[in-house]
Formats: sequence, C-alpha cells, structure tokens
Amino acid sequence: MSSESITNESDTFDIGDTTIHRLGFGAMRLCGEEIIGPPEDEATARTVLERALECGIDFIDTADSYGPGVSERLIGETIGDPDDVLVATKAGLLRNRESDWIPHGEPDYIRNQVLASLDRLRTDTIDLYQFHRPDPDTSFEDSIQTFAELQDEGLVDQVGVSNVSVDQLETAREHVDVATVQNRFNLDDRSNADVLEVCEDNDIGFIPWAPIDAEDLDEHGDLVDEIADDYDATRRQIGLAWLLERSDVILPIPGTSDPEHLESNVEASQLSLADEDVQRLTEAGE
Repeated sequence: MSSESITNESDTFDIGDTTIHRLGFGAMRLCGEEIIGPPEDEATARTVLERALECGIDFIDTADSYGPGVSERLIGETIGDPDDVLVATKAGLLRNRESDWIPHGEPDYIRNQVLASLDRLRTDTIDLYQFHRPDPDTSFEDSIQTFAELQDEGLVDQVGVSNVSVDQLETAREHVDVATVQNRFNLDDRSNADVLEVCEDNDIGFIPWAPIDAEDLDEHGDLVDEIADDYDATRRQIGLAWLLERSDVILPIPGTSDPEHLESNVEASQLSLADEDVQRLTEAGE
C-alpha cells in the first residue's frame, strides 16, 4: 500500500462538541528510554506527529509525566493547537530519574500542572484533561473536584479519568461530566471489561492503553496469526481492528516513535473483520 493511500478510516466518536476518528495516536513513545528525557532523534519524533495528521489522525493523547514535559513540548512545537485535532493530556503522576511513576493528586499540584501543560501545548484551553491515576494519599473526590473547577474556569474543555474502578468512575461522575476513561484493555487483558460496560451504557469514550501489547497478543498468537494471514495483516493490525470492532466507544491510541509503524497502525483502520473472526477473538480472551 502506498503512503499516499494510508488514511484513517475508523468510525467517529464525539468528545464534547468535537468529532474525532476513533483510531488516535498515543504520544508516550516520543521520549527517551523509560519515558524520561528527550528522544534520541527529535526530528523523527516530529516527523511522526506530522505524519499522523497527514494520515487523518485527529486525536492525540499525551501526559505531563511523559518526559516529563517532553511529549507535550514536542506536540506544541510541532503542531501547535490546530482546530481540527483534539489533543488530550493528563496530570497526576510525578516522575524521577529512576523512572518511577508516583501518584500525586493533590489539588494545588494539579492546578500547577495545568498551567505548565497549557504553556507546553501552546494553547489557551486543554481539549481533554485526564486525571492520570488515583492517589491513595489524596481524597479522590478532592482531585476530581479540582478538574471540575478547571473546566468551570475555562482552562479545560472536557474532563477524563484514567486507571479507575467502576466505583471511582461513578464517584467522578457525581462531580463532573466524564467524557472519557483511559484504562488498560486489549485482546488478552479484559480486566476492565466492567468499566467498559459503564462507558458503553453512558456514551463515555473508552481509551484502552497498551492496546496492542506484544505479550498479550502472544497469548493468542496462533489464532491471531491465522486470522492475520487471511487479511494479509500483522498481529498488531488484527489487535487494533478487533478493538475497533469490539465496541463503538473504544478509542485505541497505539503509540510509536517510528513513522512506518505509525502507518501500519493506521492501516488497521482499513480492515473489516468478518463477524466470525471478531467473535473468535472475543471468545479467546474471555
């Protein structure tokens, strides 16, 4: 397939008043090793972002903890704040040189981080601001209420949550209109199926992180390879195509720092799996 014909053909989903294609791009990998510091080749990282937009991707997900700050900076410098692209970011995790991910949901910290993210992303309003992970040392309701206040103040358009249970999601919805949930989910890891069900019932976007984790695909390698051969596709393309078929609210955000891998992921949106194959893959992970 020529690069000119690689176009995002996934269905669309509405986040607030913005309509996006359901296949997005996760920008975590546009950093150094262990997601600390700048990438080895910033020019290639910028090329990936530019190519994503050329392929019709209009939903980019990042976080202040990626780098930290590196991914947001590259997005802001490379694409700015285009009207036809929804850029989502997250707050709530501290980083250190040991590459730890430390929950930190204290309200004053979140208020500080939103200002830094606005500056790096070169925007006046963050399209979608997500609470990255509940902090066991801070009241979950206090953290969520801060996100609601940022929305009221116009610094944030839509609010999302990440790595939450059903109970936490319902608590968050008591304080703010939750637009999206970002939890782990893929062909083998269905541990958040109950959260996905709540999202389906309430038309909340469900953003699966680690959507095409290699080890999870390996768990059903023979079946995935058999189906992939039928479609002249790769394992990862089948994993993405299954997610897009699995639910109308699923918004996969596969990430990469390689332009060719990006194009391969976008090609997955052009696959149309037979109902029988979708069912076989669904049953394999249950």
